[in-house]
Amino acid sequence: MSISNNLAEVRQRISEAARRAGRDPAGISLMAVTKTHPPELIREAYKSGLRLFGENRAQEFAGKADTLRDLADAQWHMIGHLQTNKAAKAAELFSAVDSVDSLRLARKLNSAAAQLGKKLAVLIEINVGEEAAKSGLAADSSELESLLRAATEFERLQFKGLMCIPPFSEHPNQARPYFRKLRELREQIAVRRLPAVGMEVLSMGMSHDFEVAIEEGSTCVRVGTAIFGERGEP
Repeated sequence: MSISNNLAEVRQRISEAARRAGRDPAGISLMAVTKTHPPELIREAYKSGLRLFGENRAQEFAGKADTLRDLADAQWHMIGHLQTNKAAKAAELFSAVDSVDSLRLARKLNSAAAQLGKKLAVLIEINVGEEAAKSGLAADSSELESLLRAATEFERLQFKGLMCIPPFSEHPNQARPYFRKLRELREQIAVRRLPAVGMEVLSMGMSHDFEVAIEEGSTCVRVGTAIFGERGEP
């Protein structure tokens, strides 16, 4: 199956999930997760109409960026865990970092963006399953509260919302409580009307569970396998 056919199927699934939830499919962004995939496949996805791309590692994307610079209207997001010592490189390569998981990282990104004379859109990553092996802030943590309160200090960061990766489960519906948890947290934060903190984006849902995520309010689904196939497939 070609990438264009895969994309058509994914978009159809997004539309059907949105209709089940009484939502407008136009309000849901499709991000292609391109980790480990070569530039030629990314170009094929671009030619099929995709403009939003997510990479998991700054160093990996650095090896692709030069060959993709002519895709002028493509948006490149950092979606993987970002170490603070890679913040400067991420600020240089990406227009958004969707995995901010500490006050320290936010400070580093803000400083790096200031030196580059640019602004970075950011999402706060929440560890909805409270898994020790995963990054992200606990929904009820003091550090999340500190980050929200400090947002006005970061003149180069534009806080847009929240992101999560739920615990893996074989059945997509088992992720529903975690998606609901993130949506409810977003609603709690939005009600507070904190200055400098936008909550319009809810990034949740991947290839195996994005339909459930849409039913629970996702505004951006991050899809890799359903578009590009399993790693190593032709």
